Amino acid sequence: MATLILVRHGRSTANTAGLLAGWTPGVALDERGAEQAAALPGRLAGVPLAVAVTSPLQRCRETLAPLLAARPELELHTDERIGECHYGDWSGRKLSELSDEPLMKIVQQHPSAAAFPGGESMRAMQARAVDAVRDWDARIEQEHGSDAVFLMCSHGDIIKSLVADALGMHLDLFQRIHVDPCSVTAIRYTATRPFVFRLGDTGDFGSLVRRPAAPETVASDKDTEDAGDAVVGGGAGAA
Repeated sequence: MATLILVRHGRSTANTAGLLAGWTPGVALDERGAEQAAALPGRLAGVPLAVAVTSPLQRCRETLAPLLAARPELELHTDERIGECHYGDWSGRKLSELSDEPLMKIVQQHPSAAAFPGGESMRAMQARAVDAVRDWDARIEQEHGSDAVFLMCSHGDIIKSLVADALGMHLDLFQRIHVDPCSVTAIRYTATRPFVFRLGDTGDFGSLVRRPAAPETVASDKDTEDAGDAVVGGGAGAA
């Protein structure tokens, strides 16, 4: 079966502002995110890509722009099913404020029961993303052969839910997975089971270094980890 390269978008203006972006329009890559995107063609230089598929959101399209410029022959498709989780009324709010919401405990500890007000459930998010991957995997294999490699550019919670599915993990465990901005995750699907070959690979170990606590106005990734919680939406990664 084909091999899937999952790329999380580069660091965005919402990541650095500590906001839960969701489908809020106009969320672009910040300066660091643009640098991450510019490095992506070199990181994937040895990988032949049959097709690229992207979330429709601006930060994903901007992440793939340098890769498409380096490979003008690469066919690009957009699929809303790998777009960010619909966080509904939580979209655009500060993560530091959301940490006090009663629902956050469910999102962290029992996400299969979590549904965002005015948005979607986390179960629905995972189901649509898995359906998209399975559909594209079958299409790529049929059109390009079983050795083909294709790329999808998506979002933190989407990628984490796909990894959980590939590992046979219940969705309630997916908050144990972390993927940094512009990280690469590789999954090969077979007739009997998927195999995870890379997980959140950035080639940079900076995110493993403990950083000073952030100002009280914005919760940092470190603050969230110290509380035993995952960063909803994926976090900003290393500075």
